[in-house]
Amino acid sequence: MNKKKWIGMVSVYSVIYTAITLLNSVLYLANGIYEDPSGNWHELDRAMILLIGIAAFELCVNLPVKPFIFRYIIAYVPSQLSAFVYVWFVGLREELAKTAYRDIWINFTCLFLLLCTINTLIGFRKERRKKSLPSLSHQRL
Repeated sequence: MNKKKWIGMVSVYSVIYTAITLLNSVLYLANGIYEDPSGNWHELDRAMILLIGIAAFELCVNLPVKPFIFRYIIAYVPSQLSAFVYVWFVGLREELAKTAYRDIWINFTCLFLLLCTINTLIGFRKERRKKSLPSLSHQRL
């Protein structure tokens, strides 16, 4: 992987992490909670789950599997399992909420589906542009 790709991945990770952290803080403040009850561990847990999600998305984008749906399933299953394993390890450190596994499944799956949808739409748009470019250049002649 080249340096530009790594910088792009780190940038995307940083932007998403910052947006999620800011949203979390705003929601806490809106509910009258002025400090994160889980403290620094919560921040590190968010960072790790996001890292798993970014790795899953990179698999979706870079796996040489067609059609898209198979590529997404191949990336989703081990990534979701990794998120569950991480939650299990968190349970060794502190007591989990009764809905911890459900919550991680819902959050991870929703974000994964959103990113896959965006990736698919971008892929279709690129394909359509590729197909239309030769016909446009032919019309100009």
